[in-house]
Amino acid sequence: MSVFTTLSLDEVRLWLAPFNVGELQTLRGIAAGITNTNYFVETSESRFVLTVFEKNDFDELPYFVHLMTHLSQHGIQCPSPIVDKEGVALHRIHGKPALMVSCLRGSDVSQPNLTQIEAVAQTLARMHLAGMAFHEQSHNQRGQGWRVMTAQQVMPKLAPVQQHLLQEELQFQHGLDLSGLPHGVIHGDLFRDNVLFDGNVLGGFIDFYYACHDVLAYDVAIAVNEWCVDANGAFVDNKLAVFMNAYHAVRPFTAEEKSFWPALLRRAALRFWLSRLYDFYYPVAGELTHAKDPAHFERVLLNRQALT
Repeated sequence: MSVFTTLSLDEVRLWLAPFNVGELQTLRGIAAGITNTNYFVETSESRFVLTVFEKNDFDELPYFVHLMTHLSQHGIQCPSPIVDKEGVALHRIHGKPALMVSCLRGSDVSQPNLTQIEAVAQTLARMHLAGMAFHEQSHNQRGQGWRVMTAQQVMPKLAPVQQHLLQEELQFQHGLDLSGLPHGVIHGDLFRDNVLFDGNVLGGFIDFYYACHDVLAYDVAIAVNEWCVDANGAFVDNKLAVFMNAYHAVRPFTAEEKSFWPALLRRAALRFWLSRLYDFYYPVAGELTHAKDPAHFERVLLNRQALT
């Protein structure tokens, strides 16, 4: 989340006219994240988050609207899309698709404790189970084709040792057959800045715009690579144990998921190393932006390779 499209109070006031949400009072850009433009919108009745989609086409977005609605209706703490008086959620602003959702309570945590980690794992498992009843599908925007294309773009920028690491991991991942693993709805980006807490109470998961139909255990790998590591990218054993025990208590891994687990941890590390490399070398200008260090996920990947 960032601000690449600058909006004024008057523009948003006009955009809100078809909605029954009260009078606009304040508008504030959100700097965290790197993909879409986001604003806090406060009206006389409530507080919302307005997202302007910088990369998605309009016809890609109903999936996310329907998914968040489905998950909310099945007891998963996540934003609920706000519809206008005609029942329509998606609109345009500055010629770009835009969506407003409910604003959840809480804030992200930089140093999660074990209670918070347990809550994330349990909610992720419940989300995976709830997603079984969601029958729409969307491809992974950060899948095999994207990995290859992005690697080609960043490869010339890397030192020889990094090029070797990237080429080696791409070849390893290309050889994997994950078709026999349980698939379903994944969040795809469950980082600390996409989870809100009010103390130790989980307020909810946010930013579902990388959600898709993919390997469920891959989603778990993305999460533990974020929630259970130290600054060097190595796992913190007690955090990892709490996360995995809490997840398995709700949705136990199959034997196949266990056998592919080390490879999925590597795939999750590769995905975010690549995306951070791309954003580092090809930044998009914005009023508020928040770049993340690619070297962190290079260290994570090296650590995961050492486990296999």
